Amino acid sequence: MNHRARFLALQSLLQDHQAFWQPPPFYVQRPAWCDHWPALAEAVQGLVDAELEALVASPEACRTWLAGHLPFVNELGRLSDVAPLPTRSLTPSGAHFDWFIPGRKRAQIEAFASHGPAVAAPLLEWCAGKGHLGRRLALSDGQPVSSLEIDPDLCEDAGRLAFRVGVDQAVLCADALEPASRAHVQGREVLALHACGELHRSLVRGAAADGARGYRIAPCCYYRGAQDGYRPVSREASLPLDGRALRLAVTETVTAPQRLRQRLARDQAWKLGFIALRNALEGEAIRPFPPMPSQLLSGDFPSYGEAVAQRQGVRLPAEVDWAHWLAVGERRRGEVQRLELVRHAFRRPLEMWLVMDLVRGFEEAGFRVEVGTFCERSLTPRNLMVLAWEG
Repeated sequence: MNHRARFLALQSLLQDHQAFWQPPPFYVQRPAWCDHWPALAEAVQGLVDAELEALVASPEACRTWLAGHLPFVNELGRLSDVAPLPTRSLTPSGAHFDWFIPGRKRAQIEAFASHGPAVAAPLLEWCAGKGHLGRRLALSDGQPVSSLEIDPDLCEDAGRLAFRVGVDQAVLCADALEPASRAHVQGREVLALHACGELHRSLVRGAAADGARGYRIAPCCYYRGAQDGYRPVSREASLPLDGRALRLAVTETVTAPQRLRQRLARDQAWKLGFIALRNALEGEAIRPFPPMPSQLLSGDFPSYGEAVAQRQGVRLPAEVDWAHWLAVGERRRGEVQRLELVRHAFRRPLEMWLVMDLVRGFEEAGFRVEVGTFCERSLTPRNLMVLAWEG
């Protein structure tokens, strides 16, 4: 299947079945699909905790279970699966390269650098942080590297690390979204490992005119820079996406430690308990729940509820049965977890559609393109990589 066919087939399936993934169960008491698919709703809500945890932990098992109720899930899975990109051996980096690189990040850099052919042009690392990726490929392929980064402290660290390792690395302290930054792209092989949202999309938007030799992009955080809705890159994209839909594409994470998972569960129960209270006072409706300062979650539920009510302009009665609303929140969390399981079938397809939008944007700009994975999902679920080179 060529890229255009995959993109349009994904787009059609996602559009036809929007009711299953929009809006999030966090915001609605009972998604509309429950009335049309009562057997699925009953099966989801009937899962015991151990069954639920097993399905959440395994996207493949979740897909298989859901396909028994929704046969089109198998086609979504087929359209979302791509093979690993070809690998190559890299020149060893030496002991000094690993300074200040966390282990998981180090493994992601090595995986990204080893997928794709040897670099035959000067490098530009986009949104480079401390410049680890560009420095790794420069060491392996003998090319000079420029690292573009907006944070002055990270730029300083990049320069210091390059000096220690002995790499020809120019550090460009600039905003990737400023038009002037695109001048650095010309004649370069551009690298972007988990540049967020519009930071990676801007590369594709300028590809036809910027004069890059090629691009290697692993996208991340698709919702960044899309506060007013997703603005597609390719001409045939027609899937309407808001910020909540874009966040669905990145909700799969590497399993967190037990202590952190317990904390996140408690935090969600508190939020859902407050939403239930707010709906009881103001009527059932989909309302935004803006991010709250983390310190609000450090106390108890009553103090949290009072602080959130003040921030959101919710008038509380003189007496609130906080224990009741906490119990409601904990019960709702179990319901939401189970209803979210249906949305899980759409996470990877939605992410693949977003990546294929980039692919089609590059193709429309005259580039040849390959897309695949560069590591296992256990290292990072954001493991899709786009290679584009001059046509």
